[in-house]
Amino acid sequence: YTSGTTGNPKGALHAHRVLLGHLPGVEMSHDFLPQKGDRIWTPADWAWIGGLLDVLLPALHHGVPVVACRFRKFSAKAAADLIRRLSVRNAFLPPTALKMMKADPESLSWNLDMRSVASGGEPLGAQLLDWGRKALGVTINEFYGQTECNMVVSSAASLDAPEPGAMGWPVPGHEVAIVDSQTGQVLPDGEEGAIAVRAPDPVMFLGYFNQPDATEAKFVTGLDGRWLLTGDRGVSGDGGRLRFKGRDDDIISTGGYRVGPAEIEDCLISHPAVQMAGVVGQPDPLRGEIVAAFVTLCPGHTDTEALREDLAAHVRARLAKYEYPRAIYVIDDMPVTTTGKIIRNALRARLPKEPAL
Repeated sequence: YTSGTTGNPKGALHAHRVLLGHLPGVEMSHDFLPQKGDRIWTPADWAWIGGLLDVLLPALHHGVPVVACRFRKFSAKAAADLIRRLSVRNAFLPPTALKMMKADPESLSWNLDMRSVASGGEPLGAQLLDWGRKALGVTINEFYGQTECNMVVSSAASLDAPEPGAMGWPVPGHEVAIVDSQTGQVLPDGEEGAIAVRAPDPVMFLGYFNQPDATEAKFVTGLDGRWLLTGDRGVSGDGGRLRFKGRDDDIISTGGYRVGPAEIEDCLISHPAVQMAGVVGQPDPLRGEIVAAFVTLCPGHTDTEALREDLAAHVRARLAKYEYPRAIYVIDDMPVTTTGKIIRNALRARLPKEPAL
């Protein structure tokens, strides 16, 4: 089932070929799994495609031992202790887990001996990548996909250093492009469009269970062929690297600029007071929308007007002027799906009913 970030979860029917189709992406995201001494773990539920087809079944296919442990409630310290105690060498850690681990004040003294860490579901950003090198001893490899068509884009630090803001390259065996969502035409490098996967593909779903209309709406056919539309926006760069901009309905239109939330969220969590951040567009009579940020704070920090002003200044000093959050809300818990994705619809529901002045 899909994670339900944009509505009720839908059942995605897959063929048995999906396991073999996943192998190249899994191998790439773990710097060429399997290697001697590999042992893999994830806190992700095996009922989710990320746990089942990104970890458990590929590892068993390759004869890599799998550590089976899922915490009732994820804890950064417990995760670090598990990795050290059971000599975990490889891990799939969703971005939410990584952010919680980064927020632990003792994380830079863990001295973990890992060979590979892969993450997917939300963009990571430069701050998490830098922390990963210091705390985990590896460059975290970002990958991209969704329940309907998973593990089609990946990075591999053993091939090339990550580029901040880029999620990776199309995995061998899959054709991923930026297309016009109406015509299916492949767009040139540098032009924003829909992230799409050419059909057929071995990891592409057969359809939504008992929802033929929703299945058909997932595809567009044009002169360049038939493409599955992921519902995400992106840009292709030199060398084929792909950049994630945001989901279609997460892009913020403010003062004539189109802004994705990921870069702003990454900037916010680089502030020592911020544990997690979720960014959405807030209706505004002058700009159409303003950038609104919801944050949870690290232990020892409290919500004050001075802190919110400091957070806004922190972003304004590092990103474009139109990207800084003009509204900041401190919350106790960030709404996330079981797969660790921020539920931005839930954040939008918390916005004031009256437009900001």
